[in-house]
Amino acid sequence: MKHHKYLIVGGGMTADSAVHGIREIDRAGAIAMICEERHMPYDRPPLSKSLWKDAPYESIWRNADGLNVAVHLGKKVVALDPSKKTATDDAGNVYTYEKLLLATGGSVRRLPDSDKNIIYFRTADDYCKLRELSEQGSDFVVIGGGFIGSEIGAALAMNNKRVTMIFPESGIGARVYPRLLVEFINSYYREKGVTLLASETIKSVRATGSGKSIVSTGSGTEISVDGVVAGLGILPNTELAVQAGLAIDNGIIVDEQLHTSNPDIYAAGDVANFHSQVLGKRMRVEHEDNSNVMGKMAGRNMAGQSDTYRHQPFFYSDLFDLGYEAVGELDAGYDIIEDWKEPFRKGVIYYLRDEQVRGVLLWNTWGQVDVATQLIKEKAIHSRETLIGRITD
Repeated sequence: MKHHKYLIVGGGMTADSAVHGIREIDRAGAIAMICEERHMPYDRPPLSKSLWKDAPYESIWRNADGLNVAVHLGKKVVALDPSKKTATDDAGNVYTYEKLLLATGGSVRRLPDSDKNIIYFRTADDYCKLRELSEQGSDFVVIGGGFIGSEIGAALAMNNKRVTMIFPESGIGARVYPRLLVEFINSYYREKGVTLLASETIKSVRATGSGKSIVSTGSGTEISVDGVVAGLGILPNTELAVQAGLAIDNGIIVDEQLHTSNPDIYAAGDVANFHSQVLGKRMRVEHEDNSNVMGKMAGRNMAGQSDTYRHQPFFYSDLFDLGYEAVGELDAGYDIIEDWKEPFRKGVIYYLRDEQVRGVLLWNTWGQVDVATQLIKEKAIHSRETLIGRITD
């Protein structure tokens, strides 16, 4: 049985940030990190962004040098006993702790009865597998038109691959972007050589003897490709929390200090359901900024601080030479006010509910996240007249 003052379940960005947070307060307390992946912590966003634009693979690794952490790779915690303060991994090792962090992230959504050769894109291994396939093959299907699907579709096309994107919505990002922007993005992707099968479903994906895959759509189309990638979102990994009797609701519920319903167990990152002071609601955020800021604060609080999580995370994306930063709720069903400097190339999009700004999309508009966040936080009544020209870079 191995005892550590701090035990972190998970080995991603949140876990690494928590280690740094602990060490800001406690330089000596023993820390152990149990990571299901066989890699040390790394940044996820480059896997679908900069690595496809010639950034070196080595650039993804995070640096925990000198922080004195016992890292157990390729191990999965399968049992928690909060009363005894123990965690047991799939090799039968038992760890005891004083403070525990659940940074368990999420698991990819999968298609039912689908071929095992589909790459459900999330990890460094997924990137390496797709990169290897892309060096050998030329034709790819990307399933999903959301955050990951749109980035991977663009990444493969930028690397001179023939890409077909298949998704059930009317267009790329149709749940998030206003209608005319969706139409522009669709046409932009087609100009870049991407084939879009919108309002379409996947019937099956099956391997052939030649190493190809055959993708069959709901409408009967069959496509032979060298690789199939799916970006269908994630489900929060709450199994351990459920077993430990912690409060769950779309993730692990945490208070403003990031405690779960057990005061010695914390949760942070993709898996944590926190109260957004800015938006006045509970939410879960699956983006880098949230992982970094929340993870560090969880670590500091595990080490004795009482910091309050009031941060409203932002997120960003790269689509060919287009890009954006955004904050708050982006919902195509909200009242939307568009303020374009250059139509569909540069501007700010405001998402309103009950005449209050709930989200801001900064389309090729940079360095204005704090201003946008403050605008949401003010909860003022707004109209087109009060918002046009409000944010510029």
